Amino acid sequence: MQPMHRQVFLLATAQALFQIVSVLVMTIGGLAGSILAPSPELATAPIAAMFLGTAVSTVPASMWMTRVGRKIGFVSGASLGTLGGLLAAGGMMTSSIALLCAGTFLAGCYQGFAQFYRFAAGEVADDRFRPRAISLVLAGGVVAALVGPLLARWGGELMQPMYTASFLFLAATSAIAVGVLMGVNVPRTVDTADERAAVRPLGDIVRQPTYLVALFGAVTGYGIMILAMTATPLAMTHHDHDLTATATVIQLHVLGMFLPSFFTGSLIARFGVLRIMLAGIVLLTAHVLLALSGTGFYNFTAALILLGVGWNFLYIGGTNLLTRTYTTAEKGKAQATNDLTIFVVGLAASLSAGVLQNTIGWQALNVWLLPWLAAAAAAILWLQMSPRGAAVRA
Repeated sequence: MQPMHRQVFLLATAQALFQIVSVLVMTIGGLAGSILAPSPELATAPIAAMFLGTAVSTVPASMWMTRVGRKIGFVSGASLGTLGGLLAAGGMMTSSIALLCAGTFLAGCYQGFAQFYRFAAGEVADDRFRPRAISLVLAGGVVAALVGPLLARWGGELMQPMYTASFLFLAATSAIAVGVLMGVNVPRTVDTADERAAVRPLGDIVRQPTYLVALFGAVTGYGIMILAMTATPLAMTHHDHDLTATATVIQLHVLGMFLPSFFTGSLIARFGVLRIMLAGIVLLTAHVLLALSGTGFYNFTAALILLGVGWNFLYIGGTNLLTRTYTTAEKGKAQATNDLTIFVVGLAASLSAGVLQNTIGWQALNVWLLPWLAAAAAAILWLQMSPRGAAVRA
């Protein structure tokens, strides 16, 4: 195995382990919180704490890694996940909601570091392999879709109090990730004085049309995916679907998100990143049309699978496009701004999903997505037809 391919394999393995942690918290965080919270309104506090941890750590993680290197940063992040799992388990054992939330907050900080695995894959790969490297790392989510809920459920009653073992599994998974990441070697580039002097202000980087389209595409895919996915369980319950049906739809959706990663990079290399991003827009539009066609089990299933694949094309495409907009010396602030923006939009989408579902309903919620999709399509088409689009295609 070539060193480049070995590094991508290690990063993909680390991605799978990190996403197991994320899925595990999403699966049982609210259930564990409901046991310890003083009021039902605070039941989801552990999940909110995880999102807060990611928001707080994203920019510092990116900037710190530009100074100390990817390996130290990634190992530190996974170590925070290990400590977070232990604290969360301690919260269950001592009936402390504060300690439980402190643990999931650290798991969120782990996520703040781990979301840069895909950029690291692009840094170890050559130009030809880069699109596949990014997509193969994200393919680690397939393992998480299968293993995360399993560990959460299996650990639920393995120890008392409930879910203690689930959080110990979280700590163990993060510890395994530490071992995997010890083998990662992302070359550090030493900036010359001329390169440091040529670093552009953040505003100049962000105002590049290619950067803006890459960011808007990824934000569109992530925001729409989070909004629709978060609303789905509420919508299915409203339309008399049981928990088993809902869980099946969500699991198929997560597989739809990550299974295409095995070939998305090859599609980008063959057809170009802008065409794949447009294909993502088409798939998300098809999700909306299926959501409007009915509220049966198969309507939800097909719509959510398309939602996952559409997210995959836009998110991987946007990441790939973004890597063309900054120099090595600028990558820390360029990547941090991108991911922080995506996360903030995703957080807003997750918070508004329940309100929209309860006030306007599932189908009207999806209709509201069409103008957003139209704007994203217009932005991508504009870039494709501009002189900069020719450079991107080249």
